[in-house]
Amino acid sequence: MTSNDARIRVAVVEDHTLFRSMLEKILEDDEALQLTSSTATVTEARARITPGSTDVVLLDIDLPDGNGIGLGVLLCRADPNLKVVLLSAQDAMDLMLDLPRDIAGGWSYLSKTSTNDSAALLRAIHIAAAGGSTLDPALLNRMTPRAGSRVAQLTDRQYGVLRLLAAGYSNGGIAHELGIAEKSVQNHVNAIYSTLGIDASPDRNPRVSAALRLIEETGPA
Repeated sequence: MTSNDARIRVAVVEDHTLFRSMLEKILEDDEALQLTSSTATVTEARARITPGSTDVVLLDIDLPDGNGIGLGVLLCRADPNLKVVLLSAQDAMDLMLDLPRDIAGGWSYLSKTSTNDSAALLRAIHIAAAGGSTLDPALLNRMTPRAGSRVAQLTDRQYGVLRLLAAGYSNGGIAHELGIAEKSVQNHVNAIYSTLGIDASPDRNPRVSAALRLIEETGPA
């Protein structure tokens, strides 16, 4: 962050007026956040969201003059420090699999249904600003591993840890949610990486890789 007051600078790109107003109200009510711009189109967003002006952008996938994901790629290529929280009225979480590898680590995904819960939205923004990513926890809870996949080889406990990891929880947060020791969480995470064949490659965050694998190898229950 580069703002003098250390607040998280957030931009909104959403073409539905009522939903955009709701997002603006949530952001303005949080003293840790600063709403830097609110736009409805790709054209407006490209003009307002300049490199260094924004920390996190809330970005609708379907915009009247273009695709929100394409806009996000352009914005992130211009400003590598920018983080994106995708918003969609549909369950389109699998679109995360198509993100370019060099920027996928800075993206999160929430359904618009989940953003009706301001706590879920604010949590995603704060995680994104801190360098993490979030996948919609409500959607994750409705997914089940595909038969024959590596995710299906995980134990029930490991699968639970993976879902919380994908939802943006730290090891400490996972330990608190499950009522287990943080060291046990790390052991589960290591086992998950091993089962999924994920290594600690310096060019890819293993937590992001595990989250994307979860999307790839699960489907609706």
